[in-house]
Amino acid sequence: MSQRLALFGDLLDIEVDPGFAAPGDAAGVRYRPDHWLLVEDGRIVGAEPARAGSGPDASWQRVDHAGRLIAPGFIDTHVHCPQLDVIASYGTALLEWLNTYTFPAELRYADPLVAASGAERFVDALLAHGTTSAVVFPTVHKGATEALFTSARARGMRLVAGKVLMDRHAPDGLRDDVLQAERDCADLIARWHGNGRLSYAVTVRFAATSTPEQLAMASRLCREHPGVYMQTHVAENTDEVRWIAELFPEARSYLDVYHRHGLLHERAVLAHGIWLDDTDRALLRDTGAQIAFCPSSNLFLGSGLFDWQAAVDTGYRVSMASDVGGGTSLSMLRTLADAYKVQALRGVKLSAWKALHAATRGAAEALGLAHEIGQLGAGALADLAVWDWAVGPVATHRDAVARRGRAGVSPLAALHERVFAWMTLGDERNLVATYVAGSCRHERG
Repeated sequence: MSQRLALFGDLLDIEVDPGFAAPGDAAGVRYRPDHWLLVEDGRIVGAEPARAGSGPDASWQRVDHAGRLIAPGFIDTHVHCPQLDVIASYGTALLEWLNTYTFPAELRYADPLVAASGAERFVDALLAHGTTSAVVFPTVHKGATEALFTSARARGMRLVAGKVLMDRHAPDGLRDDVLQAERDCADLIARWHGNGRLSYAVTVRFAATSTPEQLAMASRLCREHPGVYMQTHVAENTDEVRWIAELFPEARSYLDVYHRHGLLHERAVLAHGIWLDDTDRALLRDTGAQIAFCPSSNLFLGSGLFDWQAAVDTGYRVSMASDVGGGTSLSMLRTLADAYKVQALRGVKLSAWKALHAATRGAAEALGLAHEIGQLGAGALADLAVWDWAVGPVATHRDAVARRGRAGVSPLAALHERVFAWMTLGDERNLVATYVAGSCRHERG
C-alpha cells in the first residue's frame, strides 16, 4: 500500500526568479495559506485548501501545523563537513585560517572513527537547520568521503560531494598524488554517483593546492564520467588572487585557470567569486557555471562583498551557501539575513523573495535538479521544512505587527514584510520539523 501524508499549514515557495524587483512587484511567489500539502510515497501529489467538513480522508496520515510555514528544504551549495570542528575560530584571514584551523581539523579525518562520527554529526546538523540538500566538501581522504555518502544515503538525502584533490601546498597527510587520486575518484564515482540520491563532484580544493597535472586529471574525470559535478573555490580573497596569479602566470585570471583546464561547465559550482571582472562574469555565463554566494563566511573572514547585481546584469547563476566553517552557522536563514546586509553595503536591496529563491528553486535549477527539489509542486520529492513564523517575544510582536499590515500596501508587499521578518529574525530555533522524501528526519523536542 502507498504511504500517504498530509501536512497542514501555510505553503510558500518561489516558482521563478523574481530578480531585484520591488517586493510588491515580484513574480513567481506562490503562497497558499491554510492548505493541505499531499505527499504520496515520498512525492508531492498536490495541495488543497482547508474547507469546512472536508479535507484528506482517513487513508492519509494527517499532521496539523496550522499557523506555521511550510517551505521547501533549503539547498546549501557550498559547505565543509569537517569544519564543524573549527566553526567560530578567531582572528585570521583566509590563507592563515586554512593553515591555523582548517588543515589540522581535516587531518583528523584520516581516522575512520573520526570521519564516521563527523559525517553523522554533520548531516544531522544540516537537517536540524532545515537544509535537506547540500553540495559538500569532505576531506582528501577516500574513507571520509565514503563515510559522508554513507550517512547521507541512510537518511535519503540529496547530496553532492567528492574526495578533495590536493597535491601541493598542504600539510603531510592532506596531499595526494595524481594517479592515486584518479583511481580513488573513479572508485568513488562507480560506487556512489547515482546511488540513491547521491551525486559525485570532482572536488578541487582551490587552484593553489593542485598542480597543473592534477587539474588536467580533474578535467579528464569530468569528461569521462558525464553527469558528475565539479566544485571548487574562486576569487575569495585578494591575497589568494595574487597568489594564484604567481602560480599560474599564463592565465588571464583566477577563473581562467579553471577554464584553461576544462573545468568550467554547467555542473560546476564555484564558491565565492568576489574578485571577478567583466570578462570572468561573461565566462561564467557562457559556460553555465554557477557561483555559490557565501555571505556569512565573506563577512567573518573579511573577504569582500559579492556583487550580485553584476551577476544578474551579466546573466550567470548564483546560489546560496553557508560555507561552514568560515561561515558561522549552518542556518540558511542566518545566511540569507547576511546576504541582505552584504547587498545593502553594495547599494542593492535584496528581497526575501530573491533570497529564498536562490536557496531553494534557484539552487535546484542551477544544479539541474528543479524537477526534484526546491519547490512544493506536484511531482517534486517532499523535501521540506516546517517553521514557526516567530520565536521569542520580539519576533512574535514583529510578526503580529506584520500580519496587521499597513494602509496602502498591496497583499504581496504585506506578505513580504512578514516573510522578511521571519528570514531576518529567524534561525534553527524556528524549525519545527524537517522532511526528506516525505519521511520526518528531524523534529524539535
